Amino acid sequence: MGKVYFEQIRQELQKGPTEKDHPFRYFTFATVGLDHVARLRTVVMRAIDEDLKIVFYTDKRSKKITHIKENKNVSLLLYHPEKLLQIKIEGIAMYKNDKATKQVFWDSIPDSSKKAYTTSRSPGTAISNPDNLEYLSDENHFCVVEITPYKIEYLKLEQPNHIRVRFSKLDDQWDTEFLVP
Repeated sequence: MGKVYFEQIRQELQKGPTEKDHPFRYFTFATVGLDHVARLRTVVMRAIDEDLKIVFYTDKRSKKITHIKENKNVSLLLYHPEKLLQIKIEGIAMYKNDKATKQVFWDSIPDSSKKAYTTSRSPGTAISNPDNLEYLSDENHFCVVEITPYKIEYLKLEQPNHIRVRFSKLDDQWDTEFLVP
């Protein structure tokens, strides 16, 4: 019975990077660094594979990367308002900064979007005037983040009963457990 819900998760997640207006395209990404404070931000899903490994892009100088170096356990939150469907994911994050990986993804980015990864200063740096932001012409700070899920929670708000299911990855299999919503 749980396979039906897992398949719904898979189908909706796979729409994130391919359908521009799909609610899962933008999701909340949470990290906890050495300061033990949860940090949340919205990121854009760029790819997802058959094993549900999720990819997004960031500046390698960002706090996200610092936190991943300090603690690779991360959480994701996705919500589909029309379907009243919430997906929570816990996973292991890894950032990829090698030339081969970066080049594959970098070549797929429109030139207008590449500018975000070429600022002379790192994200979050205080500046006196946003109009005076300087960009690098021959270098970038682009990197790829991959999240490998090990726990996925499905919550569907519907009548007569809400449905909540937790999937936990054990070896290569997903274990299913129904929860009180």
